[in-house]
Amino acid sequence: MAMSGMYRAEVPQYGTLLELVGDINRSTLEDDVALRKELLQTGELDRIDVERHGAIRLGTERELATMRRIFKVMGMHPVGYYDLSVAGVPVHATAFRPIEDTALRFNPFRVFTSLLRLELIENEELREEARQLLVGREIFTPMALSLLAQAEKEGGLHCGDADQFIAEVTKTFSWHSEATVSSSTYQKLLGAHRLIADVVCFKGPHINHLTPRTLDIDAAQLEMPRRGIKAKDLIEGPPRRRCPILLRQTSFKALVEAIAFKGDSDAGTHTARFGEIEQRGVALTRKGRALYDQLLAKVRSMDGSGNTATDYESRLQAVFSDFPDDYQTLHTEELAFFRYAIVDEEAFAAATRGNNNFNLKVLIKKKIVGIQPIIYEDFLPVSAAGIFQSNLGGNEQKDYVADSAQGGFEQALQAPVLDEFVIYEKSRQLSLDSLKFQFEKTKSLSI
Repeated sequence: MAMSGMYRAEVPQYGTLLELVGDINRSTLEDDVALRKELLQTGELDRIDVERHGAIRLGTERELATMRRIFKVMGMHPVGYYDLSVAGVPVHATAFRPIEDTALRFNPFRVFTSLLRLELIENEELREEARQLLVGREIFTPMALSLLAQAEKEGGLHCGDADQFIAEVTKTFSWHSEATVSSSTYQKLLGAHRLIADVVCFKGPHINHLTPRTLDIDAAQLEMPRRGIKAKDLIEGPPRRRCPILLRQTSFKALVEAIAFKGDSDAGTHTARFGEIEQRGVALTRKGRALYDQLLAKVRSMDGSGNTATDYESRLQAVFSDFPDDYQTLHTEELAFFRYAIVDEEAFAAATRGNNNFNLKVLIKKKIVGIQPIIYEDFLPVSAAGIFQSNLGGNEQKDYVADSAQGGFEQALQAPVLDEFVIYEKSRQLSLDSLKFQFEKTKSLSI
């Protein structure tokens, strides 16, 4: 909430985006009673209007390790490893977020946190200059570091200290209009990659975007230009479906902002910060993700013609017709993760009498037990890279040799990244165990 307030003050257009999303969500819930009921049953309704993620870009291993410690105080842990070099972006990343179901219902916010890969800067002299600039900066306030040490020593913070901790940490993500380098150095780093300049040339890792969740991203995409917001051409991710999967995201183009250079009287401009919208669907199993990746690769390998955006969307829609678009099939074919809930208590009690065998398939088939989609809480690396590229400005596309460096990233993080599939499976299993417990309890009462 603190970060949202700060970002709205710094980027007024983001406030307009929040209003737009709020209007569309209210309209969608009024028009779709079934969706409202589903969101209410799954506990999603109360967190619809909460921003779902932000993104920051860090420059050093020390910054990443300290950021992990800070997020840990807030109950957020590194989930997933994302190598964006395959998409021409010289960073790798993780997402800090809550991992327990109860925590996610209370706090769905996550921060996509990238670490610059200096080794991908080809020019050795420029690489060393960038390293020296990063080593010499401190992105956290002394008070933030002091309260962090206190939290780690005492196992948490009392209310007053917690409020101050949030205020101090928020300063790390604020915008700085004064570059820490000269105009000539900025231009050299910009020439290597726009993102490199964004990470290296400023006092800290200004939050580069925040993201509210919409229930109809296609409507949001159409509405943005009507409210004076310049939207990117394409919605990233899978096509529009009856049963959404993973996530889809779009954004407005990054702002061109005035900056001052160190030792120069002439002002310049920098392009980095934007506003994003996301629509989330059910989390896919490894099998489902493999099918998704296979179909997406097929779309990207096809030759397009005519209008780029329209042509791509039509190809996407056609190819993804091979991905089942109803929850029952997604569950039966084990393509997505679901929780379970009793929908007919009397029928459930009757089904347990004289029945020693718990049969989930039968209970679902008889509509005694219902399936509820587990919402995807993570990111798509290709999708994130697409957002990065489309918002950095310019038409550059760097080609880096695909070189996943998860081991080095985890070493810098000073912790392993968690496997998102394991987290979703745990949620599914907890729900199944609860259902089995209820089955045994009901059976014992009926004896």
